[in-house]
Amino acid sequence: MSEPAAVQRPGDERATRPGARAGAPPTGGDAARSGRDSALLAVLRAPARWTWWVQVLAVYAAARLVTAVILLVVARSQEANVWTDAAPSYSAWTGRMWDASWYQQIAEHGYPAELPVGTDGRVQQNVWAFYPLFPFLVRAVQQVTGLGWDVVAPTVALLCGAGAMLVIHRLVERAGRLAVAHRPGLPLATVALVSVFPSSVVLQVAYTEALALLLIAGALYLVWARRYEWAGLVVVLLGFSRAVALPLALVVAWHAVVRGRVWWRARRVVGLEPGAGPVAVPWRDVARIGGLLVVTVLSGLVWQVLCGLVTGRPDAYFLTQEAWRGTGPVVPFVPWVQVSQMLFGSAGPWVLVAVLAAVAAVGLSPVARRLGPELQVWPLAYLGYLVAVIEPWTSLVRFLLLAFPLGAVTLGWTRSRWWFWGCVVACVAGQAWWVWGLWRLTPPSGWPP
Repeated sequence: MSEPAAVQRPGDERATRPGARAGAPPTGGDAARSGRDSALLAVLRAPARWTWWVQVLAVYAAARLVTAVILLVVARSQEANVWTDAAPSYSAWTGRMWDASWYQQIAEHGYPAELPVGTDGRVQQNVWAFYPLFPFLVRAVQQVTGLGWDVVAPTVALLCGAGAMLVIHRLVERAGRLAVAHRPGLPLATVALVSVFPSSVVLQVAYTEALALLLIAGALYLVWARRYEWAGLVVVLLGFSRAVALPLALVVAWHAVVRGRVWWRARRVVGLEPGAGPVAVPWRDVARIGGLLVVTVLSGLVWQVLCGLVTGRPDAYFLTQEAWRGTGPVVPFVPWVQVSQMLFGSAGPWVLVAVLAAVAAVGLSPVARRLGPELQVWPLAYLGYLVAVIEPWTSLVRFLLLAFPLGAVTLGWTRSRWWFWGCVVACVAGQAWWVWGLWRLTPPSGWPP
C-alpha cells in the first residue's frame, strides 16, 4: 500500500518548492519581497510616518466622505423644487442647488449684454453677481471630458479644495513656524479643522469657495515667500473668482511695513558697528511689492468695471447686488447695524461692537502673532471687509470658511487632544445643521446657504 501524501499544516517549516531544503533561509528575492511587505504594513499601521501630503489628502478625503454621508442622508428628505426632483441623486444635489444653478447658466450661456429690468424699472437678479472663473473652468473641463455639469462642477470644486488643503498645510508649517514650535502638529490639525468646518460642505458642491480658498492660500504663501510676480498672477485669477481681492491689498501693505521695519532695524544695527557702511534700500523689492499692491487693488475692482463696460451702465454691478439683497442700496456697515437691531433690539449695536471686539482680540492675540504677519492680517482684513460690504445673514457661515487662519488660532492655544477632537465633533455637527437647515430647501422658499 502506498504511503499517504504529506499534508502541509499551518506553521509547517518544510519547503514546498522542488529542491528546497527544510529549514533553509529565504532566498534573496523572498527576503526583499518580505522586507517590502513588512515596510508597507508598518507604514499603513503608522499614519504619522506618511509623507505630509499623503496625510493632508487622507484627512481631506475622510472629511469629504463624512460630508458625503451627511448629504446623502439629508437628500432623502429633500422635496421636489425648482432645481431637483424629490430625493435627488448626489450629483444632482451637489451640482444644481442654489447658486450652483447660476454658475451652470454662466457656463452654458455666458453673461448678458443688458441687465434684466422688471416692470417697476428696477434691475432684477442676474448672473453678473457671480464671478466667471469657476464656471468657465468647469466648461473647459466639460469640453475635454465630455461629462455633464452635475459630475464635473462638484468634482472641480472637490479637487480645488484638495489643492487648497495642501497649500494651507505648507503655509502654516512655514509661515507660522513659531506657532508650530509652540503647538506641534498645527499644520495638519488646521487642515483637519478647515476640512470639517460647518460650511466646508461647499468644498464638494458647485460653488466657488474651494477655488477661492486655493487662490487665497496660494497668494498668501507666495507673498510670504517673496515671490511677488507669481503672487500677482494668483491675485488676478482671484479677481475673477470671488469679490475678495481687495482685503488682500491690506495683507500686501502690512507685509511691506514688516519688511520695512526689518530693513530699518538692520540699518540701525549695522550703523552701530565701527566702520560698517550703510544698508542699501532694497529698491527692487520696493518696486515689486508696490506693483503687487497696485495689481491687488485693480483685481478687486476689475469685475465691477468690466460689468459696467459690457452692460453700458457704470453702476451695473452695484445695481445687481441691490437686486440680490432686496433691502435697498448697498451702503457700507449699515446692514450689520440693522441686523443686530433686528436680532437684539436696542442692544443690538452694543452686541455687534462686543462681537467685533472679541474677534479683533483673537486676531491680535499672541497665538495669532506667532502665525506670522500674512496669516495674522488676512482674517482681520477679510472680516473687516465683510462688515463693510455684505448683508449679514445665513450666507455668513459660508463666507467664514475663507478666514481659515482662525482655525490655526483656535487650535494654537493648547496641545490638548480633547480640545482638538471637541472642535472637530462640533464642526461635524455644524455640518449636519448646515445641510439640513440651509442646503435642504423646503419649498416654496428658504434661507440661502
